[in-house]
Amino acid sequence: MPRKILFVTATDAEADAVRMAPGMKTSGDKLICGGAEISILVTGIGSVATAWGMSKWLASGEKPDIAVNAGIAGSFSNLINIGDVVLPFEDCFADAGIEEGNAFLTLGEAGLDDPDRFPFRNGRIYADSEIVKKMSAVLKPVRAVTVNCSSGSELTIAKLLKKFNPEIETMEGAAFFYICSREEIPFLALRSISNRIELRNRKNWNIRLALDNLSEKLNEIFLFLTD
Repeated sequence: MPRKILFVTATDAEADAVRMAPGMKTSGDKLICGGAEISILVTGIGSVATAWGMSKWLASGEKPDIAVNAGIAGSFSNLINIGDVVLPFEDCFADAGIEEGNAFLTLGEAGLDDPDRFPFRNGRIYADSEIVKKMSAVLKPVRAVTVNCSSGSELTIAKLLKKFNPEIETMEGAAFFYICSREEIPFLALRSISNRIELRNRKNWNIRLALDNLSEKLNEIFLFLTD
């Protein structure tokens, strides 16, 4: 039996990265790569769209052997190059909380929620399965934050770095972590870096490189997952 993989992306352009991955074949509405049977779910951008799309798909009764979330991301770290494909191993909803003057408090810090309520540990969700541990030998593990508003000001960037010490930023990652954890689905997240997190400057972005590199890496990853 082929291993059933749910491949979750926010956009069609990110979904194309798996469709164009080396060695990919089509079988009906699914893709085949080695011993993997891949269903693609394009949710739309953001945590709400991701949570709704995944919940609706899972409500159909079909449960994958593993879920993979992949797409582009911005990097806070100068040690990560544009075009690098990285492995988020922890994530959080970085703008869910309250402002108290110039300070930002997470829901746990504000006493509004238990920061250790499953699937959270100290307010964060971890991808710490055996699959992720093995994959860390192939890809660089990174700390991620998920936001509703892509960061583009020095003040916001400084606050996020001080509070969470992240290496990358996405708009869907924590929602994917949350749904998979709650549904007890093994999961893996991949992100290809398209830009630095800085004062917004699209001239410095390279989305095409990020998507091309992601596509090249996916074949190796799917074969790894079904080995």
